[in-house]
Amino acid sequence: VLGLLVWALIADTPYHLYPAYGWVMFVSVFLWLVTIVFFILYLFQLHMKLHMVPWPLVLMIFNVGATVLYITAFITCSAAVELTSLKGTRPYNQRAAASFFACLVMIAYGVSAFFSFQAWRGVGSNAATSQMAGGYA
Repeated sequence: VLGLLVWALIADTPYHLYPAYGWVMFVSVFLWLVTIVFFILYLFQLHMKLHMVPWPLVLMIFNVGATVLYITAFITCSAAVELTSLKGTRPYNQRAAASFFACLVMIAYGVSAFFSFQAWRGVGSNAATSQMAGGYA
């Protein structure tokens, strides 16, 4: 939802006049679409049918890449707000809000990268899940 807000706020301004916002639009739309694809894969449990794919590793790589891309989009969007619009105008407010939401999305992907890294390494299991049932099954 936050990624959708980023590109919706930018798309409502004349972003095509400034190349910086083209990059922000590319990052936000591309990652939003890929995230929707992963969401659908997991929602319908299609990842279970593709057992040859190392899903924890794929998700970790995706989340780390998305974090890095959103870092660049956030910095680009934040730096361009003051240069591309007058303070207090509607485009200024929309671009500033897009920068704020890009920061939130960047943090969300960073947290997801952390948790997917732990899932990939197998960290986070407790004694009950890591013990074999032994003769008590």
